[in-house]
Amino acid sequence: MQRRIIWKTCNFTRFHCQLDQKACFESERTLTLVGDADDPLYVDVPRPPRKMSERKPYPTPMKVLIQRAKEEKEARKAQPCRMLEEPPDNGLLVPELVEVAHQVYRARQSVLFGLSKLLQVVPVQRCRFCSEVHIGHAGHEIRTCTGPNSGFRSASHVWKKGGVQDVVSFPKCFHLYDRVGKPRVGHDERYRIPRIPAILELCIQAGLEIDEYPTKRRMRPVYCIEGRIVDFEMVNKMDEMDRNSYPGIVDTLLDPDVGTNMEELRNSASLSHTNSVDKSSDKVGKSLTELSSTTMGSWFEMISGAKNIMEKYSVKTCGYCLEVQVGPKGHKVRMCKASKHQSRNGLHAWQEATMEDLVGLNYVWHVRDINCPSLDNNLKRYYGKAPAVVELCVQAGAPVPDEYRSMMRLDVASPERDEVDLVA
Repeated sequence: MQRRIIWKTCNFTRFHCQLDQKACFESERTLTLVGDADDPLYVDVPRPPRKMSERKPYPTPMKVLIQRAKEEKEARKAQPCRMLEEPPDNGLLVPELVEVAHQVYRARQSVLFGLSKLLQVVPVQRCRFCSEVHIGHAGHEIRTCTGPNSGFRSASHVWKKGGVQDVVSFPKCFHLYDRVGKPRVGHDERYRIPRIPAILELCIQAGLEIDEYPTKRRMRPVYCIEGRIVDFEMVNKMDEMDRNSYPGIVDTLLDPDVGTNMEELRNSASLSHTNSVDKSSDKVGKSLTELSSTTMGSWFEMISGAKNIMEKYSVKTCGYCLEVQVGPKGHKVRMCKASKHQSRNGLHAWQEATMEDLVGLNYVWHVRDINCPSLDNNLKRYYGKAPAVVELCVQAGAPVPDEYRSMMRLDVASPERDEVDLVA
């Protein structure tokens, strides 16, 4: 009897301890989650790349997308033929975003110019077998390589010299001449239509004029008839009628010395933009610190301006690969080679894009001093990360931006190499 009482008491004590440990773990977990949510400056190191078989997360929840589709369907039933009023869905430009598009275009040119100059002073290393990039004279020793035969090298990187395209990448997309009338590119048209950087295509659709990539500008909004876009703007026929009725006046208006005002304005605008970029580049060349600060300022200006444009102009990306298309719909080119592409016959699984899909940020490990020994694999939990452009500018002398202070873990003191065994 005494043994039975002792055995029951021991089991009860063990069960009570397990409950206390579980409750303590749950309370700590909730506290950390609440603390992370309440602290706006807390930004953890970006997670490693997802598996290729997994789909990208939806920026907008699926329930919201389904609700929008139902509302649009009910609106089409209530009014089958209606004129679209809000730009840019009706084919017109958003007036307040035209200047933003020019600013993004100039900022992109300034970023590329600054990076080309900074790479002459601050070296950049890239892995031969994967997309890993490191800012410094020698590559790090963190074993995160996922390239071919990485298992034979214990996931160690093999470094070589990198360039501007390794610091920042601009994915390309098909250029649309008419984003409303013909928003999709067919599979047979993939070689006839040029591919340009997606951020450049976004600026063109928002109001930027480039002679090499013309686009259609409307003066009147389009109509939506049972879900199909119909354009009733008949500019050519009206011009022919005007010529037949008023031949003398039209000929004088079409005189090459008089009727090229729009072209002159566009050319002067483009020349002013290039001149402003050249002047800014000349001013930037004074010192390395000013150059890095100006490059980082242009980088944030480009990112913020592109985000403002993406709120109005839709950008699509594939849920499984890196393909991007600027426009209301994705293209129909069968070029997807990611997971489950056989079931889609090579077509992309289009969804809403984010800024990381439009501009490749390419996060790298933050180095306190590029002249110090390379980063140790055993101490990687003490290191922070930052976009390669930000890390390059910081190493060149620019101040650390407040947006990435927490991500770069500047408040964490990493131990030395001989203290690794002493760290718990």
